[in-house]
Amino acid sequence: MTETEVYEFTSDMLWVVIIGSAPVLLIALVVGLVIALFQALTQVQEMTLTFVPKIMVIFLTLVASTPFIYSTLAALSERGFDAIASGGM
Repeated sequence: MTETEVYEFTSDMLWVVIIGSAPVLLIALVVGLVIALFQALTQVQEMTLTFVPKIMVIFLTLVASTPFIYSTLAALSERGFDAIASGGM
């Protein structure tokens, strides 16, 4: 395996991590902003108000995006296993 192929595979691994985690992180960011705005408008500074809804929404997003995350990881794994089988790694 050449240096270019190693670089491309490493780059693809990083993109899979970014793309796989993006749905959960973006939803957590949006929910956090909405809760922070609500707290700023109402002057309610309760810690459970920020923690519980965010955890629930993150869990639901993770359950909903599991097929997408699996397909991206499976494609990368298959590419890696094919490279190993062909003697590329």
